[in-house]
Amino acid sequence: MNRAETALVNSPPRRALQRFYEVPTLLRLGGALPPNARVLEVGCGAGYGTELILRRFAAARVDALDLDPAMIGRAKRRLAGYADRVRLATGDMTDLRAALGAEDGSFDAVFDFAIVHHVLDWRAALGEIVRVLKPGGRFYFDEVTAAALATRGYRWLFDHPTEDRFTAQEFVAELERQGLQVGSRWRTRIRGHYLLGVAQRPYSDAASR
Repeated sequence: MNRAETALVNSPPRRALQRFYEVPTLLRLGGALPPNARVLEVGCGAGYGTELILRRFAAARVDALDLDPAMIGRAKRRLAGYADRVRLATGDMTDLRAALGAEDGSFDAVFDFAIVHHVLDWRAALGEIVRVLKPGGRFYFDEVTAAALATRGYRWLFDHPTEDRFTAQEFVAELERQGLQVGSRWRTRIRGHYLLGVAQRPYSDAASR
């Protein structure tokens, strides 16, 4: 993530959008978390999304991961008041076992506030998310699609992978191919440039067949 995008994601307008539109939409699509939920946030940045997960979704505990040590430092300062409810780590979301020691079925929910589109092997990233979800666990996602990344503004201002980017439909199809259930719990906005939705891991393998 370059300087322009870092400034954007930490700006008051971006945080307002996340707080007043994205979080309410995800709550409508996926509902609240179960009691005492253990949650993972991938690409936590400076920790604003983590704080919303703790406050609006009432997560009992959040493990938050980012590739940038500087962002983890900022998140530690923001989240200092949450004590042992938050664990922050620097690492790669395509290997959550190495980054967090995350075993299969470790989390009740995983949150992605617009980070998977930065990952070269986004299918592997989704595979790790599926792996660490408990049966019945939910994946809350807010993503930027290939349509947005192809616009002049994104190409000029930001630094993203240019090959094998996903449309909203391709992202949802990949989640379902990897065994999650999405159904109608997803929405696009601004001509398909942005995608929000919730996927659920079935309680048993039989449920997905």
